[in-house]
Amino acid sequence: MSLLSDISPAGREFLAAATYIGIEVLAPAADEVDAEARFPHEAVAAMRAEGLLGAFVPAELGGGGCTVTDLSLICTELGKHCGSSAMIFAMHQIQVACIVDAGRGLPYFDELLTEIATRGRLIASATTELGIGGNVRASLCAVEYDGEKISLRKQASVISYGAYVDDVLVTARRDLDAAASDQVIVHVQRPNLTLDDQIDVWDTLGMRGTCSVGFELYATGTTDQILPLPYADVSAQTMLPVTHITWASLWLGIAEHAVTKARKLVRAAARKQPGTLPPSARHLATVVGQLERVRALVEMGVRDYERVRRDLSVGSTMAFTIQMNNLKLCVSADVFAIVKGSLEICGLAGFRNGTEYSLGRQLRDSQSASLMVHNDRILDHNASLLCILKD
Repeated sequence: MSLLSDISPAGREFLAAATYIGIEVLAPAADEVDAEARFPHEAVAAMRAEGLLGAFVPAELGGGGCTVTDLSLICTELGKHCGSSAMIFAMHQIQVACIVDAGRGLPYFDELLTEIATRGRLIASATTELGIGGNVRASLCAVEYDGEKISLRKQASVISYGAYVDDVLVTARRDLDAAASDQVIVHVQRPNLTLDDQIDVWDTLGMRGTCSVGFELYATGTTDQILPLPYADVSAQTMLPVTHITWASLWLGIAEHAVTKARKLVRAAARKQPGTLPPSARHLATVVGQLERVRALVEMGVRDYERVRRDLSVGSTMAFTIQMNNLKLCVSADVFAIVKGSLEICGLAGFRNGTEYSLGRQLRDSQSASLMVHNDRILDHNASLLCILKD
């Protein structure tokens, strides 16, 4: 049964808005965003205007009160039109979910959630750091205290769309004496946030509009800007599963778009020779089967996490972590295979840019799926958990 059967009333309205934005705003600009590796200003402006950036904020705080199911469907819809814009939406919602789950009920974070909903504040994260080899569960930087005032400095190797954000959730050691794994999440915002000395440039194969460069981050604030739960708990209960679900959902959208183009070409060929099966039809049957498998995996992952959200402590179990990791591993591999198979069906028409069957951008964007949190790192994590997990 499709996830549409589980969508909330608010989610249905936001999904309709996402469909409109995707067709009228994202799709017309997607090739330019990709070619120039520029931030999709028009996409984010449209999301802000339609309230999509506050979709997951609780209704009582002025937001849409959407569910994870709703977010998944919206990510898939946006992914059909522009992978980079869909990824920015997904990454933003991951941060919102962390604030909702770990900070809701605290005056500072309730006010922040209200501002996200009413003003459309765009939030990024700074979890990676130079010198730790991509291990987000360790930090070199630390929160420094001066009474109730805090400060931190971090050489963040990646802050996706960081140059365009209002707020950043930063991971850091709890204090100068804390172990590398004793981390907290700190919300920092302009004007008390500076991003200096851009570490690199963003000239990549795919997902070019995410503008995921690194910065020297410096921020000041107060102790109430620190989420009360340890980062390890927030990561296991919220960040990891919502990341894998929203990313898998937008990758599904990229795959759906590619298969739609392949189906259109095969159907056109069949109409030219009625009664004759086009040679590419068998290949189409293969990629449609792969697509259905990905859709089933995403739907199962979303429904399982919706059940877990009734008791977030279940999300901390090793078994559930392995399940969510496997969702990412499977979908990230399959989406590239689906888009590649669709390209082979479309042939030169898909290989060329500027045709109605062009799939170069989708192919390159889909190839990023296995690299965003590298699959080898996730496999190593699963392997470690399996060594200690009881049957």
